[in-house]
Amino acid sequence: MSTPATSPLSPDQQQIASQLAATLSPEQANWLSGFYAGIAHTGSPVAAAPVAKTELTVLYGSESGNAEKLSGDVAKAAGKQGFKAKVVNMADAKAATLAKAENLLVVVSTWGEGDPPEGATDYYEEFMSDAMPQLANVKFSVCALGDTSYEHFCKIGKDFDDRLSKLGGERVYDRVDCDVDFEEPFAKWLEGALKAFPSAEIAPGGAPAPATIPAATVYDKKNPYSSELTEKIVLNGTGSIKETLHVELSLEGSGLTYQPGDSLGIYPENRAEDIEAVLAATGLSANEKCGDKTLAEALKSDFDITSLSPAIALKYNKVVESDDLEKALADKAGFKDWIWGRQLVDLLETYPNKKWEVESFTGLLRPLAPRLYSIASSQKAHPDEVHLTIAAVRYNAHDRDRVGVCSTYIADKVAIGDTAKVFFHSNNNFRLPENDDVPVIMVGPGTGIAPFRAFIEERAAREAKGKNWLFFGDQHFSFDFLYQLEWLDYLKDGVLTELTTAFSRDQKEKIYVQHRLAERGAEIWEWLENGAHFYVCGDATRMAKDVNQALLDIAQQHGGKSAEDAKAWLTALRKDKRYQRDVY
Repeated sequence: MSTPATSPLSPDQQQIASQLAATLSPEQANWLSGFYAGIAHTGSPVAAAPVAKTELTVLYGSESGNAEKLSGDVAKAAGKQGFKAKVVNMADAKAATLAKAENLLVVVSTWGEGDPPEGATDYYEEFMSDAMPQLANVKFSVCALGDTSYEHFCKIGKDFDDRLSKLGGERVYDRVDCDVDFEEPFAKWLEGALKAFPSAEIAPGGAPAPATIPAATVYDKKNPYSSELTEKIVLNGTGSIKETLHVELSLEGSGLTYQPGDSLGIYPENRAEDIEAVLAATGLSANEKCGDKTLAEALKSDFDITSLSPAIALKYNKVVESDDLEKALADKAGFKDWIWGRQLVDLLETYPNKKWEVESFTGLLRPLAPRLYSIASSQKAHPDEVHLTIAAVRYNAHDRDRVGVCSTYIADKVAIGDTAKVFFHSNNNFRLPENDDVPVIMVGPGTGIAPFRAFIEERAAREAKGKNWLFFGDQHFSFDFLYQLEWLDYLKDGVLTELTTAFSRDQKEKIYVQHRLAERGAEIWEWLENGAHFYVCGDATRMAKDVNQALLDIAQQHGGKSAEDAKAWLTALRKDKRYQRDVY
């Protein structure tokens, strides 16, 4: 924009006016017009009356960090539209306080088979209880995060949406249920939901937006970084039935940073064998067009062609209309048993469709999602690198060899010198204590050891004085003691105070980390009473539950607590961020 030739402004003033005008929103321009009109009328600046901002509560419950990040995006977008946004973590709040929230946006994930995020469990139970007050003055909308590979897709978001309505709240915008590829539906929900609330005004007097400056390249989930693989080592010894890889990737020149406790996302590619099997089962040609790619190229990098769940089968049967499949799906328990160990190709072969078109087939498929791996390094120790600990998944089920898509992509396809598309995923729910004098206890069997390698490297680099106790478990001492020499060096140097191991197959009776916790219960209780933080990483279905129970038992046996008091103690430990888990 330029000022008219007849402008009474000096050349310098004209330049300033033009630069400012180019940065103004319509609301800012209207306010500035009134501001200068006041100067012309009175000879001095006259500020417009302040406009009260509409308050907006952004409530989130997050397990892996997605809902937490998106809640921050909601607050930023709301702020730009003139709302006064307040972000509330379910882990740090009481549900009854919602009665004070006139405008409410909820972003909440569902974990596993229909559970709330761990940190939001107490909030969810209070919210669903009879003690919850009425919310007649609350206007709301819900964004639910989930995964259609699980039976109870987005259950917690649906529960919040339904409960808010039953408590008298006014739903101003319909709930959106997001699958793992959540960016697009979330963006549409956010735009629509913000428009549905009472209008917000841009407060006058705010500084105009700065002129746009070309930004440095930002690498994230939408724009992954092509990282060179610089090292790949099998950690298991000869004789092990496992294949656990230590992987090192270069970050040189990327500007990317991470913290211990974060994860690295990797975009994998499907195996040629799986692509060929799917093409054979559908009768489609590899060279058929799928957008701007061939079908084979699209199946390699764009679509999930292995996952199988009841939700996928239901969608599939809307196309094939198989009476046999409909009967099988009606028996929910029986069908879940049938799909165990099977993949999409088994569904295609068992309930075939006579004639597939590219669009109808790919329309059934989910996008090929990235896989997240706990980071096994500290950037203070390895400034231009990120390390991972990856177990290559290989098995035979129903007379067919199966593999983990991403783990074997790294193991078999990405050679040293090749690149993989990666991005960082922050996890603020899994962090070392800020105070380096605080002791920590870490429980990480198998590849659950990864973040604790990062923790120990970080504490060593920071010369932390706090004690460190590591519990590690696997099958055999001789074959499966991951990073053994590193742990022994840390013990020798005093960085690692205690190392307790459990090798389940080295004796007749299987011994796991939870058994070692019980054996050392008195000392663990003493550490926790002295302020220690307790961390768990690994399998959620059994190990993490058994470790949780071991802590409850320790509180009762060595702390003298009742079962009810032990549960309350562990809940308080979690709320104080002294009990953190990264489980999957």
